Amino acid sequence: MLKITIIGGGSSYTPEIIEGFINRHHELPVTHIDLFDIEEGRYKVETVGALAKRMIKNAGLDIELNIEFDRRKALTGANYVCSQMRVGMIPARIQDELLGNKYGMIGQETNGIAGFAKAMRTIPVTLSLCKDMEEICPDAWLINFTNPSGIITETVLKHTNIKVIGLCNVPVCTQFGIEELMGTKDLQVQFAGLNHFIHAFHIWDHGKDRIGELIDKVCSGEDFALPKNLGEVTWVPEQLKHLGVLPCGYHQYYYKQDDLEQKEVKSEGYVTRGEQVQEIERELFKLYEDVNLNVKPKQLEERGGAHYSEAACELINAIHNDKRTLMHVNIRNNGTISELPNDCAIEATSVITSCGPQPLNVAPITNPAIRGTLQLQKAFEELAVEAGVFGNYGAALQALTINPLVRKGTVTKEILDEMIELNAKYVPQFNKK
Repeated sequence: MLKITIIGGGSSYTPEIIEGFINRHHELPVTHIDLFDIEEGRYKVETVGALAKRMIKNAGLDIELNIEFDRRKALTGANYVCSQMRVGMIPARIQDELLGNKYGMIGQETNGIAGFAKAMRTIPVTLSLCKDMEEICPDAWLINFTNPSGIITETVLKHTNIKVIGLCNVPVCTQFGIEELMGTKDLQVQFAGLNHFIHAFHIWDHGKDRIGELIDKVCSGEDFALPKNLGEVTWVPEQLKHLGVLPCGYHQYYYKQDDLEQKEVKSEGYVTRGEQVQEIERELFKLYEDVNLNVKPKQLEERGGAHYSEAACELINAIHNDKRTLMHVNIRNNGTISELPNDCAIEATSVITSCGPQPLNVAPITNPAIRGTLQLQKAFEELAVEAGVFGNYGAALQALTINPLVRKGTVTKEILDEMIELNAKYVPQFNKK
């Protein structure tokens, strides 16, 4: 028996992960899949669950798929637990982004005040999930792609006994873009940094590092495919050449904060990313309702998290079969990046074995532009974990104070207080104070 339990089974991403298990069934013979969701997500999990069953039947496979609203029952017998939950669902994401906009701040669900709010809602539920796993399936791997993935992964690493690996589609999509730009798929790309804060340090092509050539191409304006939700990302050539490495698309929030504020928050007719996702999901679930649909619809690629679930399937496959392939994952630092604490979560290219990821070591980061911002971002994440786990108001205020995307002064406390008030139902760690 090989059982996968998916927490947040009603996610619109679920058809992709089902397709991933179908495509790998010849080497990863999954026998059971449980889709768990909360009662408020009944429509979504039943709709996507019905589609998943049609996909499995269409593939001619013998996989038992169950829809569960009892989490402990869903965890029973699980070998791998995939977390893709959204506490508060899409309306909470929209609320987060509107809160940022109200105070003239940019950011999405993984950065700025919106990312912080999502972390505060998600940490209590994640700790509860891990407590259940410690009792029911202590040997199972937790594959986390619940955002903000780095903060959630660090929470599990520091405060539970569960084996966890965090995932993100940004390095996957960035690697695809690099391969397209360089005209070959025979490349070994080494990423390192933090979730949504990584750089491509090396582009190995048969022993030759082509990172300089890649930077020249990007500086000359050659098209560089990135996740569709990031839009067009451009860099100042002199600045990019000074870095000597390629930042991921999410760095635009820190390099071009004022530009994005003008483009997004202050533009006429601006809608938040959460509102966009809500509309995309409405259309997706309308498609999923079609009883004649028995494959993953092409439109899912527009959702913004393309390849997330595909990466999860390949990660499980690599662990299960000790494939020792290279993947980009969130794991404990343990000295991989010497400029960061050993016990924190980092995102790094790793060899995936049956014992888990073995990260590729990163040479000392000598460029202060990279080292300084990386350490500041990690300090924010450490404080966010402390705030989310213990409900430490002081740590929460410190986290927001050092976050480059959050306004400073008396307003910082006003923003934090409003965030806690708006999310009172989901942040009991603060309400106990």
